[in-house]
Amino acid sequence: MNNLKAFQDYLQLEKNYSLHTVNAYVNDLVFFQEFLIENFDTKKLEDVNYSMIRSWIVSMVDNDISNSSVNRKISSLKSFYKFLLKTKQIENSPLLKHKSLKTPKKIQIPFSEKELDQVLNQLTYPEGFDGIRDKLIIDLFYTTGIRRVELIDLKMQNVDLSNNTLKVLGKRNKERILPILPIISKQIRSYLLERTKIEVIKDKEHFFLMLKGVKLNDSFVYRLINYYFSNVSEKVKRSPHILRHTFATHMLNNGADLNSVKELLGHSSLASTQVYTHNSLAELKKVYGNSHPRNQK
Repeated sequence: MNNLKAFQDYLQLEKNYSLHTVNAYVNDLVFFQEFLIENFDTKKLEDVNYSMIRSWIVSMVDNDISNSSVNRKISSLKSFYKFLLKTKQIENSPLLKHKSLKTPKKIQIPFSEKELDQVLNQLTYPEGFDGIRDKLIIDLFYTTGIRRVELIDLKMQNVDLSNNTLKVLGKRNKERILPILPIISKQIRSYLLERTKIEVIKDKEHFFLMLKGVKLNDSFVYRLINYYFSNVSEKVKRSPHILRHTFATHMLNNGADLNSVKELLGHSSLASTQVYTHNSLAELKKVYGNSHPRNQK
């Protein structure tokens, strides 16, 4: 039995992981196999012990692979050994007592409300299709917290203007419904009108297109956000993810409860959403410090 192939099928067919995620898992395992061949003259993942894995970890750290990347590769390995346990290929996981390497907490700085106002209301956008599409993309990121891949993969049939909602396909193929504001519905109608003027639409299924009539790609969307925000912000990171982060932070700052933001973001647990609360707390401290009578004396 080829356990690596069986694991790949399990991730794809049973766990419903995306092809990108499945490939990442498999690549990590192949990378480990190559290490085993070179250092232990074996490629049998089933016969591995923790000292071999520890040697791999040391080797990766020595080669300046970041702790977070090492942890991700070990996570792939853990999933593989859980699969072997489930299918009774092994009796114990060699990673049973492994502890993840420490990683520094990354503080992602959201855009300010002023920066968003400048981008959405003060910048000049190109005439016609490109400008209307670009502004709609920025506004959708900011008003829905949608992920970049969800925006790129958004289908025409999942934009419901009669109910002012979008249906998106999130991580692990989980669908969720996002409400959209009337101002966004108005922009969508303008975009759809311009979309009909594209000479040749090669991709009729996806909502957002390039002027050539094909689906957007990751790098295009990243460059778009970076370009417009570079006009108003000196922040080092200007990306679609920072806009998603900004959506969550501004919602919490303006009184939204954590559970609602969790549902809108499509997080499976509150822990994932709580990373956004430090900015909300900072805003709360500021208001508190400026408002409490004891601080005025």
